[in-house]
Amino acid sequence: MASPLKQFVTSIQNLSAQGSYREIVDMLNKSSDVLVKYREQLPSVLESLDCQQHSLGVLAVLCLELSTTAPMPPDTFEKAFLKVQEFLSTCNGEQIRLMPDSFAELCHHLTKNLIEFKTPMRGIAILQKAIKKLQMSSTQLTPVHADLCQLCLLAKNFKPALEFLDIDMVSIGQENCSFDAKYFLLYYYYGGMIYAAVKQYHRALFFFEVAITTPASAVSFIMLEAYHKYILISLIIHGKIIPFPKYTSQIVARFIRPLSQAYHDLATAYATNNAEDVRNCLSKYHETYVRDNNVGLTKQVLSSLFKKNIQRLTRVFLTLSLSDVATKAQLSGPQQAVVYLIKMIEAGEIFATINQKDGMVMFHDDPEKYNNPEMMKKLENEISLCMDLNRKINQMEEEIDVNPQYVKKANSNQEEDLSPGQGLKMSYSSMNMPGVKE
Repeated sequence: MASPLKQFVTSIQNLSAQGSYREIVDMLNKSSDVLVKYREQLPSVLESLDCQQHSLGVLAVLCLELSTTAPMPPDTFEKAFLKVQEFLSTCNGEQIRLMPDSFAELCHHLTKNLIEFKTPMRGIAILQKAIKKLQMSSTQLTPVHADLCQLCLLAKNFKPALEFLDIDMVSIGQENCSFDAKYFLLYYYYGGMIYAAVKQYHRALFFFEVAITTPASAVSFIMLEAYHKYILISLIIHGKIIPFPKYTSQIVARFIRPLSQAYHDLATAYATNNAEDVRNCLSKYHETYVRDNNVGLTKQVLSSLFKKNIQRLTRVFLTLSLSDVATKAQLSGPQQAVVYLIKMIEAGEIFATINQKDGMVMFHDDPEKYNNPEMMKKLENEISLCMDLNRKINQMEEEIDVNPQYVKKANSNQEEDLSPGQGLKMSYSSMNMPGVKE
């Protein structure tokens, strides 16, 4: 081992034994040139350091090993993967939280390589552990969340990501780091895609809305893609485009619509309640939807139009033949009408009885009387959620009121919004988004 590297290892070991972790951070910030110079000898450094006791030193070395711009040979990556796997499983959370940027960078490098080698499934469990190491609480968003969601999408294994997505994030890890807006937006974009994939459309719409309405000085590609999916999900749920909240940046509304003509034309066709108009629009812009990986959602839009046409029939008729249902809902025939009716009945979207022998369907009123123990329990749970949300909002307001930046702006009477995520870098018009197919 070269002398400078030996000194590096000795310093890490001595400072770790003393518990002087912040001094290690300062030393690592000054030692990057030494590590780069002796890059080929870094494996010998790892052999001298323990993942648990010397987590900061191991983190710096692993980040450098995985930060190569050129593609890694398979055998080289395999060795690096095993090292990172061991590190993320056994590292000291107290130490790595002193260098959250480097820890997140290591996870980003790992994710990038797993995608290049088409093995996203291997990284899911590892990144789950990494997030829990980095978080101060389960409601804290980290840059690693976006990596986990991306791997789950590529692996088509959504359950591990849903474990984190189902928790409403109320804070962003900013201590000792600056949270890059790219990973904030990607978390909500990928999260929306996962919820859309499992057909939790209301939650998907919320995630896409967050990505679009994040304070911005420029429109990023991530926001544009989120907007396209936002329109499609809005049509699936509500049959129209839901307007943005008033706090949305004006620059977003001004520049994002001209870039989304294919989706606005689809919304216009949908408003006619004519399936043929929607089909023509889908055919006209098919290449655009393919390019944006939105073909699956556009098919769901057409399917939702058939469902809404059937729901309109329930408000007008008590009994209809299956042939009439197919004709009025613009379906291909009685058999397709039966398929839609059964799915809607099972989902609780309509209440009806099908008599296939006579070829008739009878529509009923909602049988729910809201007077049973199950409904009471549901109401209590909803009230509890609202009370928890109110407490969180009050807590966030108190934190903002004592925030030095907020106080400074308030005292200077500057009319400028101050978001709780003030650490985000909000100018990102040239931001790239890792591709994930539908």
